[in-house]
Amino acid sequence: MAPTIVEIPQEILETFARSEEYHNSFLLHPDGGLEHALKHSAENGLPDIAVSGSQGKFLKLVALTMGAKRVLEMGTLGGYSTIHMAQGLPEDGELITLEISEAHAKVARENLAKAGIRNARVVVGDANESLRGLPAEEPFDLVFIDADKQSYPNYFLEAKRLVRKHGVIIMDNVVRKGRVADESFARRPNPSKDIYADDSAVEGVRTLLRMLKEDKEVDATTIATADKKGYDGFLYAIKL
Repeated sequence: MAPTIVEIPQEILETFARSEEYHNSFLLHPDGGLEHALKHSAENGLPDIAVSGSQGKFLKLVALTMGAKRVLEMGTLGGYSTIHMAQGLPEDGELITLEISEAHAKVARENLAKAGIRNARVVVGDANESLRGLPAEEPFDLVFIDADKQSYPNYFLEAKRLVRKHGVIIMDNVVRKGRVADESFARRPNPSKDIYADDSAVEGVRTLLRMLKEDKEVDATTIATADKKGYDGFLYAIKL
């Protein structure tokens, strides 16, 4: 029987936030480009849904650990995660990031320029269409996916096609406050329009998990996260 998810009390969420702030005070260092990206994005009305600072640092460290030279991102927003990953690339590295909104792309390009990032290119358009135009003959080392969850199954298939052998695919927001595991969730009303309570997003992640159960071409795991943004998690997969 599938578990029924209980909302996490506010005091627990505050504990998550305090813990993250404490660790970050030792492990994250001031970065004017990243700080400007958050401020400039907010000033231009972009939603506050970028990765956290610690998650961005994790993406940078993954790129550095792999010695990545080519990175693909789906879901640019204001370029906050883009900047982190670009900082983990060598001077001759390349990052391609896909964004559906021209307005968001404009802000992202401004943020990238301010941060001194010259090896990242923002491509505007529907990601499903943009992905079809990328050749598998020029494989990526790392793919980060943080876009519309309804398309996660197709995004993953395209990422698998485009990433090199033993390349890494990371997909954000796959726990969604535990709602993915709560099969009664889809029957609940969503009067608050909570982005975590989007039935189609939850089902997109569930479809992805069902696909992965039978996929012999990758090995994957889910890592749950708890921070100031709440309870969520990411999927980490390696192409075999």
